[in-house]
Order: sequence, then structure tokens, then C-alpha cells
Amino acid sequence: MVEYRNVQIKYGDFVAMDHLNLKIEEGEFFTFLGPSGCGKTTTLRALAGFITPSSGEILVDGKVINQEPIEKRGIGIVFQSYALFPSMNVYDNIAFGLRVRKMKPEAVEEQVLMMAEKVSINQKQLYRNVSELSGGQQQRVALARAMVLQPKILCLDEPLSNLDAKLRVGLRRELKRLQKELGITTLYVTHDQEEALTLSDRIAVFNNGVIEQVGTPGEIYSHSATEFVCDFIGDINRLHSHVISEVNQQTGRKFKTDKEAYIRIECMEGKRQSEHDVTLKGRVLEAEYNGMFYKYTFDVAGEQIKSIEKNTGKAAYEVGEEVILFLNPEAIMQF
Repeated sequence: MVEYRNVQIKYGDFVAMDHLNLKIEEGEFFTFLGPSGCGKTTTLRALAGFITPSSGEILVDGKVINQEPIEKRGIGIVFQSYALFPSMNVYDNIAFGLRVRKMKPEAVEEQVLMMAEKVSINQKQLYRNVSELSGGQQQRVALARAMVLQPKILCLDEPLSNLDAKLRVGLRRELKRLQKELGITTLYVTHDQEEALTLSDRIAVFNNGVIEQVGTPGEIYSHSATEFVCDFIGDINRLHSHVISEVNQQTGRKFKTDKEAYIRIECMEGKRQSEHDVTLKGRVLEAEYNGMFYKYTFDVAGEQIKSIEKNTGKAAYEVGEEVILFLNPEAIMQF
């Protein structure tokens, strides 16, 4: 559906993206994930037509679109700032693109009302000025305005970043439902790892103008291809030489003691899960309450290691308590 072939994007002498090769399948929810300034928005804007690559090709349905005008690419885009027309009401904002296409008023009304219903905009809100709406409502209007044109591809540039946490979670679910219902190929830019993991069919992790890994959320999280991906995604423990030596001694494995290893915090257990688990002695340094679970920090031979325990109504450990931790060696990643 979408393909980047050896694409380079430059701003003057600065190379923002280099040797970019990537394929996105039709109907896929594909996320560009990475820290600020890594090239993910640049990559999205090149597809939409706001930036022209200095070399390489961008294809949609097998056709090179490098020189195709923005309005002929069949791409809808929602910006972080929403970019709504402040002098128009909600109805007119959604209808704008349809009117530019010179559709008949009755057809415009039919499409606007249908799309408003899909994104949960009611009749009363349709005739309010967009400046009177909350952030979540404005986000829905921006989505409706983009999707009412029935684009082949929908580009979303951090559309939820301006919203509070609870609203963001609710709108994530709505966004995923809409995308599946309409079957639109969707490219999503975010620096939020949780957002990427919950929404995506596949993820590309960006770092300093290159893609470190492309994979499903499970592959990215549990089978990170590089040290950057491993450390960037989720909460993780760094295991230093003492713990790595203990793992090698108890299991006969040969992890390198002169390099750091990594293990997800949920792979550190307070109970033995397998006869192959490694046992470590620790002392509780901190207990952090998170509602559904507690996050603990332990001192293990001078190293700080974190673990989570489900909230059963009381804390599993007290600060200062000596404990035995169990580590699954299969979950260790080293690069």
C-alpha cells in the first residue's frame, strides 16, 4: 500500500532521514514511535506531500508520488494542533473538503451527519463554534474532517498529546474502533510507548533518523532487536556484572559480564514460576503504589532492580524487608 524506497530527507545540509526503506500494508494501523527529533513526523509529512525527499521514492499502490500534488494523494491528515477553522462551526469544518469537491448540498449533509455519528458528535455540537469545544471534542472534529473525504490513507501526527490521560485512553479505543470499522490504512506518529503498543498492528521505532526495528507490539516489547529499542520501550531493569555472573553460575548460561543485560520488570517475580528460575536475595528500598499494582525497588548486591506485584488489598512487602526474587533467564536480553 505505502512504500518508502531508499528515501533521504534533508533540511539544507542536515540529513533528517537517510536510507529509509519501509512497507505499510493496506488496512494496517502502523505507528512511527520514537523520541522527539528522531524523524518520525518528517517521514509522515513526506508521505502527505509537505516535504519532498532529496532522493529515493515514496509509492502508494505501486505509484511513485514524490511529485504528486498534496490534494491528489488521497491522504487525510490530523495534526497535533488539530488545525481547525476557528471562524467556522463544527458542521462547516467537517463539510469543508466536501464543498471544495463541489458535492451537492444534500450529499454533503448526508456525509457530514454520518461521520459525526461515527465520532460521537451530537446534533447540538454540530452547530457550535469549534472554539467552544473541549480538547476531546475538537479532536473528534479533526478526525471527522479528515475521514469524511474517505481517504485511502489517514495520517495522524500525535493527535492525542494535548489531552489529559483519562480522555486520551478513551479516545484511543474510539480511534482503533473507527480505523477497523472503516478499514483505512493509518499511519500514526507518537512518542508515547503505551499508545503505540495498544493501538498498533505494527510499529517502527525511530532513533536519530534511522529505523531501529519494525515489528508487532509483542516483537518490539519482548524481542527488542537493539539496545535502544529495549531501553526505550516500557519499564526495564538493567542487569550489571554481579547479577549476570549469578545468572551464569546458576544456569550454566554464558551471558557476557562486561556488557549490560536487560529484563522487563514483570519478569522479576516474588514467587517461583519455573524450576529454571534464578534466585536472588534482595532488600526492599521503595514501594510505589499504582492502584492495580505495587512497583517495588530492591537492592540486589548493590544493584537496584524493580518488580511489580498485583494489588491484592495489601502491600506484598515492607520497605527494609529481606526477600527472595525469582528471575526468568529466558526473558533476559543482551546486545
